[in-house]
Amino acid sequence: MKSNSTKLKQFRRHLRNNSTPAETELWKYLKNKQVNGLRFRRQHPIGNYILDFYCVQIKLAIELDGEVHVYNEEYDLKRDTFLNEQGISVLRYENKFVFEFLEQILEEIEEFYKGWLKRGKGQGK
Repeated sequence: MKSNSTKLKQFRRHLRNNSTPAETELWKYLKNKQVNGLRFRRQHPIGNYILDFYCVQIKLAIELDGEVHVYNEEYDLKRDTFLNEQGISVLRYENKFVFEFLEQILEEIEEFYKGWLKRGKGQGK
């Protein structure tokens, strides 16, 4: 389920051009298939939501949350439920974790991928 309305496209462009420092830092490691050869997209639309990072191959969203998300727990829960209903898993981190625990984040992405392969999802790509 993908939405690409003109308004959403413009907002995605705005988000890409105005990334948070944490998004910029994590993107350095996700772009160009640096993690297990997985291709991640930035500011990818699913329905009416825009995901910070998304890997189509393994249906994995990575969301970075700033302080504003502390007040949007209900919204995040609704969003994650919608994404899960689409078969998309979500790894969510606070922005500061990118700077404090980057290696752990990358390891968790790799572990998710290994689990995806074990479940046989990697067959018949």
